Parts: sequence; C-alpha cells; structure tokens
Amino acid sequence: MNCTENKELLVAFVEGLLDEPQRHKVTEHLRDCPSCRTEVEQLRSLQDRLVGNGKTLARSDLENDVMNKIVREQNVRLKAAGKAAAGLKLRRIIMTSKITRIAAAAAVLVVAALGVHYMMGPSITFADVVKPILNARTVVFDFIVGSDETGPAMHDVVVGSKIRRTFSNMETVLIIDIDNAKMLTLDPKTKGAAYVDIQGPLQEGTRNFLEMVRRAVTDMEGIPVQELGRRNIDGREAIGFEAKDPHVQLTIWADPETAMPIRIELLFGQTLYILKNIEFDVPVEDSLVSMDLPAGYTLSGKQFDMSQFTEQDFTTMLRLWVEHTLNGNFPDSLNFEDAMKLAPQIGEKIDQLDLSEEQKMQLGMTLGRGFVFFQQLESSGAAWHYAGAGVKLGDAEKAVFWYQPRNSSNFRIIYGDLSAKDVAPEDLPK
Repeated sequence: MNCTENKELLVAFVEGLLDEPQRHKVTEHLRDCPSCRTEVEQLRSLQDRLVGNGKTLARSDLENDVMNKIVREQNVRLKAAGKAAAGLKLRRIIMTSKITRIAAAAAVLVVAALGVHYMMGPSITFADVVKPILNARTVVFDFIVGSDETGPAMHDVVVGSKIRRTFSNMETVLIIDIDNAKMLTLDPKTKGAAYVDIQGPLQEGTRNFLEMVRRAVTDMEGIPVQELGRRNIDGREAIGFEAKDPHVQLTIWADPETAMPIRIELLFGQTLYILKNIEFDVPVEDSLVSMDLPAGYTLSGKQFDMSQFTEQDFTTMLRLWVEHTLNGNFPDSLNFEDAMKLAPQIGEKIDQLDLSEEQKMQLGMTLGRGFVFFQQLESSGAAWHYAGAGVKLGDAEKAVFWYQPRNSSNFRIIYGDLSAKDVAPEDLPK
C-alpha cells in the first residue's frame, strides 16, 4: 500500500471504521512510514479537540438555531478552505466521523487555531445584497447586452436620475435626464449635438439598468430566493442569489464578506442584461452628467422626438439592416444583442447617404425607435417569433416576424416585403 492509498483510509482508521484486513494494511504501512504516522497523530489530536470543545459547548446555553447556523457556516467555509493544514482532510473529518453535531460546531474554533482564514459573522442574505442597489445615490458600472464574450457593452455613470452612457462599439455619448424626460446626444467625431424628447415609454424604459434591477427586486417581493452558494465570478469569490417569475430572472453575485454586489444578471424574455464592474456611491463630477451643451459642439436646430415607437419604426430598422449590412437578406436570427452589434455599421451607412445632416439624424432616430420597439417586446414578455432566416427582402409571401400587440387577441405578421397585417392566433404560420 502506498501513501496515497493509505491516506484515503486514515480518517476511517482513526475512527475505528475499517474492517480487519484494511486495518491490518494501514497498521503495517504506518510501521514503516513516518509521514503517515505524523498525519495520524494530527488527526487524533484534532479529534480529541473537537470532542472536548463539543462537550464544552454541549454544557452551554446556546440555542439550537444558533448551533445549526454555526454548522451550516462551517460546512460552507470548509468547502472553500480545502485542506486546513498539511495533510489534514478536515472536510472528511466533519462529514464522516462519529463526532456529535455539537462537536462539529466546535470545529469552528479548531479551524481558526489551525490557521484557516475564518471570520465568524452573520450569513449574507438576499436582503443584505440588495441594500446598496436600492439605496446608492451614485453608481458606475458596465452594462452588457448578451454574453460577456460577444455582447456590446455600455458604460453608465449614474447620479440620481441622470445617466452618462457611452458605448464599446460607438462613439456616441448620451446624457439622459430621466426626471425631465430629456436626452442630449453628442457625436465626438462631428461635434454635433441634439436634444431629444423621451417622454412616455422611453422615459420609463431608459431608467438605467440599476433602476431595472430595483424594480425587479421590488416586484419580486415575496418570491422565493434561491441561494446559489459560492463561486468564482469575474476573478473574485462571490456568493449568489436567484429569484425569478415567468417573465424575469434576476441573479445577483456579491462579495461574501461585504455583501456588495459584484455582478447582476437580468433575463428579460430572451435578452440577457449583465451589470459588472460595479462601484457604489463614488464621487462624480457634475459636468459628466450636465445637460448643458459642451464647448465646441454645434446644436441641431431641431428637437427630436423619441416619445413614441411604432411598427413602422421597426420595419424601417429592418430595411436599413437588411439593405445596408446583409445584401438584401434577412438575418438568420433576431435579438437585441445582434441589433446593438450592427447599430454602428448601419450608422456608418446612413452617414454615407446623400442627405442633409438633419435628415441623417432623423433617420438615426427612426433606427433608434425601431430598436426600442423590439426591445420593449422582449422586456415585456410579449409573444413574438422571428422566421426571416433565408428570406430575401421583397418576398411578400414569406412571413418574417409576428408579434402580439398589447391588449390585443390577434397578432401582427410582417412579411418579406415589410408589409403587415392582422391575423388570428390560429392562422399564424406553422
């Protein structure tokens, strides 16, 4: 028997759980192996201390719920700690020995004495984790649509009801004043600027990602929260919580010591939104979220309207997408992540058109309204389906998209020529 095989049996050997042939093999090995003998001595010493501490605690007045909490905490810490000292299989000692529940609780003290990092404190709860989300006045974070690897990212600086938003794939800067339903768009390349009216759906829908999470937390009050345990998240140890209803799934990963959220995932319909690199209550210069026109920028003479979103905006978005980036073919799939990725390409194509700057900006606003029209379908949980893969623009016989408008029993079908009509649910394409 080699040392590896022998060490797998040492806990059971110390506890007297081996059958006679196994016990004999271990005994023979220990006779010739100083290293394994040392580990046995350490195991026996640890067992004695566990039992002794257990007896002490058994004579105390600790309530059962407190003891149960200690045991739960100890199991979590031991799983994270791995080996407590050279060769000591602490997790197996706790899980396989005949030590009483009280003695297992006393192992907290022994682990600390052996040098395992452990801070005895209250368990992190979902309520602890959402406190900074609900109460922070300033927040800085990265906001990703889709996966970390492929999704376009936005960087938000949030001060009260104002947001400064920049993009990983576009030069555009947005300054959003939620309370006053205004948005200032800035193009650093052309030094052009415009004020946009965002009253109505966009005013509510643009309330930053943090506000989306706040609403999700509030709306999920009373919904059971699942604890996800500990995991390495974005290079850091984190503890996770998940809550979901039929339309929204909220997952929060937080620092296990401070309860500060380090990653938030929100699944609305078929779109995943990720918030990461989060900083709460950081100092922010007022100028970053000022709605005043920056020096050197030229303001458009027209205020643009983003207060309403129509099916026509959506079909215009599809036409621009198909004509200018896909050579007349509808995309294989349709989701908000794909739309965000293609937005810069479509914007470049618009910039090349023989139009005035104001006309280009108006077309860009239409494109934006089309994005928001589709995003609202996803985030609201509305029924919709895309079937445009392989369809050419202009094919009036092919249905490429259908959705159910709010408060309607019928559906709207959009065809390959971008015409549309109402149909009953039973008449939808199979």
